[in-house]
Amino acid sequence: MRQTTRPPIVVVLGHIDHGKSSLLEAIRDFKITAKESGSITQHIGAYQVEEGDKKITFLDTPGHEAFSQMRSRGAKVADIAILVIDAAEGVKSQTKEAISHIKEAGIPVIIALNKIDKPEANPEKTKRELSREGFLVESLGGKIPSLEISAKTKKGIPQLLEIILLMAEMEELEADNSKPGEGVVIESYLDNLRGLTATLLLTDGCLKRGEVIGTDSTFVKVKSIENFQKNTIKEAFSSDPVIIFGFNQAPKVGEEFRVFPDLAAAESHIKSLKEKTLAAAKPAEGLVQEGQKVLNLILKTDVSGSIEAVEGILKSLPQEKIILKILKLEAGNINESDVKLAAVARARILGFRVKMDPVAKKMAEREKIRVIFFEVIYDLVEGVRKVMEKSVEPEEVKKDLGKMRVLAKFLTEKNRQIIGGKAIEGEIRKGALIEVFREEEKIGQGKMINLQRNKKDAALISKGEECGILFEGSVAIEKGDILSFYTEERVKGEL
Repeated sequence: MRQTTRPPIVVVLGHIDHGKSSLLEAIRDFKITAKESGSITQHIGAYQVEEGDKKITFLDTPGHEAFSQMRSRGAKVADIAILVIDAAEGVKSQTKEAISHIKEAGIPVIIALNKIDKPEANPEKTKRELSREGFLVESLGGKIPSLEISAKTKKGIPQLLEIILLMAEMEELEADNSKPGEGVVIESYLDNLRGLTATLLLTDGCLKRGEVIGTDSTFVKVKSIENFQKNTIKEAFSSDPVIIFGFNQAPKVGEEFRVFPDLAAAESHIKSLKEKTLAAAKPAEGLVQEGQKVLNLILKTDVSGSIEAVEGILKSLPQEKIILKILKLEAGNINESDVKLAAVARARILGFRVKMDPVAKKMAEREKIRVIFFEVIYDLVEGVRKVMEKSVEPEEVKKDLGKMRVLAKFLTEKNRQIIGGKAIEGEIRKGALIEVFREEEKIGQGKMINLQRNKKDAALISKGEECGILFEGSVAIEKGDILSFYTEERVKGEL
């Protein structure tokens, strides 16, 4: 075993619009020439920069959800976290969420106070807000390094890279590049020309062309290895992000991969896992109880990283009243087979940052299949929630209004009675429903046909006032009875 120092892997987290993507772009533009960076696509998911004679790998994940999903699979995806905060806005909800992820991951963090070029920037206020979340920066007596940056002007970028390398040196990151490669799936997507493609991040060892690699769900014989700039390379080492194409199925983000002796060994590994999974899943059959509704969904996303994020959030939606059943969940545009499945299963199709094939579009219109498109993950989740709520039956909610003590009975005609009384609690409204109580026991119910005060029609009677009502119901009301007034409202179903 030959241990060698490996480059640090850095993940950038923070609140939406606080500049995560801008910072990554600024670092990339700062360290990689325009000619080189021009070949980097938005679906790569990771890239590497050189600072002096050392390298740094940056994860460009689709968001906190994907980072969380990778960790939930047991993958240690990052050595260092950069928490980006808009120095003018301070700590926001997703900043707190990111702090939680960083604490759970147990990795060192650097605070990047971004947009320092804005006149309203207030870094000291932001530092105090961070201290309340348990992140005490060095300038306030803590151990967490922080620096003021501007992704717009590139201010602070060189210092940020220096801190990353210093922190990496303290962490003593090592790997054995003499062993077969292993690592994590960072991203996967469908390349129209090359098939199912994935970005892999090596965490240890060396990956060579011609080797067979596999995860728990897919495998491939590596015909070509590309670096993050899509340049072909013969081999890759620890902390390197690489692009591999030709998988038999789309790899899942966060899955760990390793080298297998041959294709048969990789296939056997996956088959064995599937059999175990199916055996474990059998007792769960029939969980949908009688009377429960099921909402079938077909979900297509732009990249596998989005799949992991969306699936995790959808599963967190309340499903006591409606079971959410995801029939199909994969990357790629909405096609004819998706529409056919939706027609058979009476499912909704959701598209996240994808398009719809012309043939599929015509078929969906003909079959009256509802297809909804989304660009933002939270809009998609809210859209699903609304569809679920529409399927929940409205509930009848009883609203108590007031009570009246019966003082006199003036007239009885068939199932109608004219009653005189005094409001002793709440208020009495015209048209209310009525429950009749005698000695605290309910003896019947009915409804109010009319309400009068001083022999004149009234809409409302308050506590302490006397009134007359025209009661309709089968029960015979007597002096001394208590009438309880209420309404019933149909309230929109909630999850």
